[in-house]
Amino acid sequence: MSPENTVCTMDTAAVAAVAEERIDWRFRSVSPALAGLTLAEAARRRARLFDDGFFGPFVVLDAEALEHNLATMADWCAARGVVLAPHGKTTMAPQVFARQIAHGAWGITAANAGHIRIYRAFGVSRILLANQLLDPAGLRWIATELAADPAFEFVCWVDSVRGVELMTEALAGTKRPVDVLVELGADGGRTGVRDQETALAVAEAVHASPALRLRGTGGYEGALSHGTDDASLTKISSYADTLRDAVISFADKGLLDDAGQVIVTAGGSAYFDRVADELTKPWPDGLDVLPVLRSGAYVTHDDGFYREISPLGGHPRIADVPPFRPALRAWAQVTSKPSDELALLTIGKRDASFDEGMPEPQLHRRASGEITELAGHTVTKLNDQHAFLALPSGSGIEVGDWVALGVSHPCTVFDKWPLLPVVDTDGETVIDFVRTHF
Repeated sequence: MSPENTVCTMDTAAVAAVAEERIDWRFRSVSPALAGLTLAEAARRRARLFDDGFFGPFVVLDAEALEHNLATMADWCAARGVVLAPHGKTTMAPQVFARQIAHGAWGITAANAGHIRIYRAFGVSRILLANQLLDPAGLRWIATELAADPAFEFVCWVDSVRGVELMTEALAGTKRPVDVLVELGADGGRTGVRDQETALAVAEAVHASPALRLRGTGGYEGALSHGTDDASLTKISSYADTLRDAVISFADKGLLDDAGQVIVTAGGSAYFDRVADELTKPWPDGLDVLPVLRSGAYVTHDDGFYREISPLGGHPRIADVPPFRPALRAWAQVTSKPSDELALLTIGKRDASFDEGMPEPQLHRRASGEITELAGHTVTKLNDQHAFLALPSGSGIEVGDWVALGVSHPCTVFDKWPLLPVVDTDGETVIDFVRTHF
């Protein structure tokens, strides 16, 4: 495995231009004192969250943890013989994409045509669409992008002969074929063919299409399990092995003769270790295969779902590698204390994730500015704009105090915040801003 052209590129000027956007009312939590400044100018002010007028609630990124996660994942992939095309849907932040690419990312993964449009606006040169694109408008636009930019590389999935027919029809007359991977699924999963026979039929249809080129196989193992017991991990390994079997079958029948370097891709942020184990096993002689992981949530990790299930989480399965660190933190004020057992915080479903667990109370900031760890407190439910905080006996929580919360599942946090302050090691000094595009 000696991947060629393993690093993609971005339009550095377009990324740099993000810092020239001016702060205004659209960024609801950012201090009005910074209004009118560019993001770069505001970052140079080194404003403090609680002293310089930021409106709660707010979610911030920890600069040190973010860099740690970027470097840790990049180093592990390089040592393991795989490349990374991180899923951009986690952050939808071109500034983060640029940092992932600077750490050696092979490409950026997208979920739909709208994502691709945003990526291309920032010049991402290699995009892996972890989905099937059958919409004629989207396919024609992709064909236009490919024709206009010889350096642009694009690959997507297909899982049916009918899908191949629809893509071929929409792409009729295009000069560059669209690269595709046969998607393999499994019972209990999402999309993807369910058996090798169907996979072969789809691969043969792609090979016969004048508008498509078969490059390999892809899929997503995370839909098959949320456990870390032996049975769950074995299921993941077995699934990843089906991706290998299909590629070998395609190659034996000559369906990959025109593929160049073959792509085999899986690997979210929960089981990328098991996927890498399978996809880096020896391949048949003469078959040049590039294993591609698509982990996205690793970049910020979390204080919930991924902390429990990631191979570099709270119960690491990978030895001798420092675990990921949570890089997202929410702050909310105590707005009401109806009883000694209950307080209400100014944060809710519109502000924080809740699909994979409630926010986790971690720190208590008193009016004096003193910060202490917060144990025994639990968020029991969220309304649109309120969090219900259950108080243990003797809780020191008072109206007006602030509570820092860890969040679970970063993918459903970023979409709620068009602008995220990045804080220094003290957790309160803003040294940068990250702009999202959902």
